Amino acid sequence: MPHVTKVPSGKDIRRRIKSINSTRKITRAMEMVSAAKMRRAVSSVIAIRPYAHSAWSVLTNLARAFETSQDHGLLEVREVKNVLMIVVASDRGLCGSFNTQIFKKIREEILHPEKLKINRIAGKKILSPVRDEDVRIDFITVGKKGEGMVRKLKKEIVAAFADGVQFMTVADIKPISKIVIDEYLAKKYDKVVIIYTDYVSTVVQKTRIRQILPISKIDIEKQIAEMDVVAEEYGLKKPMQEYKVEPGPEEVLQFIIPRLIEMQVFHAILESKASEESARMMAMRNASDAALEMSEDLTLTYNQIRQGKITQEIAEISAGRAALE
Repeated sequence: MPHVTKVPSGKDIRRRIKSINSTRKITRAMEMVSAAKMRRAVSSVIAIRPYAHSAWSVLTNLARAFETSQDHGLLEVREVKNVLMIVVASDRGLCGSFNTQIFKKIREEILHPEKLKINRIAGKKILSPVRDEDVRIDFITVGKKGEGMVRKLKKEIVAAFADGVQFMTVADIKPISKIVIDEYLAKKYDKVVIIYTDYVSTVVQKTRIRQILPISKIDIEKQIAEMDVVAEEYGLKKPMQEYKVEPGPEEVLQFIIPRLIEMQVFHAILESKASEESARMMAMRNASDAALEMSEDLTLTYNQIRQGKITQEIAEISAGRAALE
């Protein structure tokens, strides 16, 4: 039996127009909410960047100043056999390709672990002579979507923080930084990286991967350069500064390095939050524009059907009158 396509009636089209207009009102409202959240998130990112830059300047100079010291475990460089990866994603969907790009980045790192075997410190790249299959990757996830991604890949999750909104201050980062520092000092992991989305502009967000431990001068300089800030402004390309520390290098490093690591993680989460709300705002704007276009097309179709019926009725009345005459 041949398939017969049913021609929609005027009533069906009116129902579809009403449904699409209702959807457009919802997406428009969500766009406005996301725009307000984005402005707050971007303000937080802009406010913290100068402090983050200064903190990274101190961190990289400390790393260079004490890179020959083996007394502090957070400066120790080992062969990379176990990697801890922090994934910062969103709690909710409806944000375009935001989470998809993060998922692609995770898969890329898992499928090509040779990149993770490189320890980048103090301007040098140290390659660990291990086979790809010897690299174990465990995860810390921030956001429900990030946890779902890792579980889909059937990887080990060390800790999952389902509510990414809870990280509003640097103090809120302490549970993550404590896990990172404790596990690295215990030599359970030889490298710690973070995957997040860097906020460039309202329409441009880029997925990044950054090395947190061991401290990487290369990654710090790249991150600052990618935010359109000249590295020289923060002293990263100047000769190594001579630090005089009291009461001693070990005590200073033990206090300051964990605080600066917290700052790196906190800044990455703020960048991701701004990127997420920007992506959601643009996704809702595109959905609203698409709904408007569909509504206009259906309205045109409805008017054509209505006009055709009116013309047909006029023709039938004219024909009946002519027959009576």
